[in-house]
Amino acid sequence: MAESSDSVSVDMETIYLGGKEHIVRTGRGSVSVIVYGDQDKPALLSYPDLALNHMSCFQGLFFCPEAASLLLHNFCIYHVSPPGHELGAAAISPSEPVPSVDDLADQIIEVLNYFRIGAVMGMGVMAGAYVLTLFAMKYRERVLGLILISPLCKAPSWSEWLYNKVMSNLLYYYGMCGLLKDCLLHRYFSKEVRGNAEVPESDIVQACRRLLDERQSVNVLRFLHAIDRRPDITGGLKRLKCRTLIFVGDNSPFHAEALHMTAKLDRRYSALVEVQACGSMVTEEQPHAMLIPMEYFLMGYGLHRPSQFSGSPRSPLSPSCIAPELLSPESMGLKLKPIKTRVRPVS
Repeated sequence: MAESSDSVSVDMETIYLGGKEHIVRTGRGSVSVIVYGDQDKPALLSYPDLALNHMSCFQGLFFCPEAASLLLHNFCIYHVSPPGHELGAAAISPSEPVPSVDDLADQIIEVLNYFRIGAVMGMGVMAGAYVLTLFAMKYRERVLGLILISPLCKAPSWSEWLYNKVMSNLLYYYGMCGLLKDCLLHRYFSKEVRGNAEVPESDIVQACRRLLDERQSVNVLRFLHAIDRRPDITGGLKRLKCRTLIFVGDNSPFHAEALHMTAKLDRRYSALVEVQACGSMVTEEQPHAMLIPMEYFLMGYGLHRPSQFSGSPRSPLSPSCIAPELLSPESMGLKLKPIKTRVRPVS
């Protein structure tokens, strides 16, 4: 795949094996960044959820040819892994201090400076969405926009705190055991794909279960501790002026939190897409549902899909005023709210 070509030919092996890993040493520890594409293009930075990395959190989206084409045509992709979550990561020394969520957000600014990136589009899932939202609040001028999947914004509820406590104990005493993986899979996926006694697990769940085996339990525990101690950032959401597109599965444990976050964001700059019969990780479970909303969202930045994938509807309207019916919610199995960006009142 020619990196400088305007027309992207989607080769799945190239997307995943053609990226180059950089270890960026920051003032808060080292972080792995895998870069795909032409670094002269605008930057899209991804951040995954607990115990995941780009392979287990975003491969479904990038294995969807039209979505991969849309993103790789317009962006150079920078996949950031939480510390110790990258492929082949060794256990982090117990002497290393456990980072806070502020430390994780501050690592991102050092990553941007390392690659000489001015501003970035962020794409985060659950805990990763929280880290990127916090980053956007701290460094507003360095964020073009946010695509958030089942995001967190409040401090942990009592039920989440208890769930995290169970996972912490399992990690500490038993490592990446079967019960812990079941807890994580419940966090990520809907019951439809997790299976039961009569119905086997889907392929995506089985693949995720295998990838979880590669995680070092101490590294996952460190990230869990950071997320478990996160503060409520709801108060700062109204001041977040970058465009924000939120996806959430209606079976996600964090569905109510995503609705809460949407209600607190400035409606002129934000939009919500609820995906039916889906868990938290829309990127893996229903990545096709993200395509058309993302396409219209990116049109607001003057970005577009390459011509070989031109089957989706085109709007003659300004991308900042798109009627929700143009997104064909019935055909996509979605419940959509209008995508509204910088809409000026008609005088």
